[in-house]
This record gives sequence, C-alpha cells and structure tokens, in this order.
Amino acid sequence: MSTTEWRKSSFSQGGTNDCVELALSASLARVRDSKAPAGGALRFDVDLFKGFVRVVKDGLIDSQS
Repeated sequence: MSTTEWRKSSFSQGGTNDCVELALSASLARVRDSKAPAGGALRFDVDLFKGFVRVVKDGLIDSQS
C-alpha cells in the first residue's frame, strides 16, 4: 500500500495551515484544504491540471472577473 505525498503551497507562510495542499500521481492531481485534510480532495486529470497551472502562472486569468 502506498502513501500519498501531499505538498503544501509555497505561498503558505509562518507555518500556518491556511493554504492548499497538492498530491500528484501519473494520472491524477488532488487538491485539498490544509485546515481540513480529512474533508476530502478535489480530483483532476493531471494533464488538465498542469494546463490550468500554466495558464495561472502566465497571468491569463483575469482575477477581476
């Protein structure tokens, strides 16, 4: 049985739990709230999730909409 390795957002500062965590596998990206890790996780196709992250990093999402 394998364990899931969750990574905390690099924007989490001061050791607080006010952030999201991410776990990647070959086919799946899972995102959860670090304040409530037992509350479940959103699941996405890993390639679609990587595309979403790329769009965000490139500033192509208007945060004012």
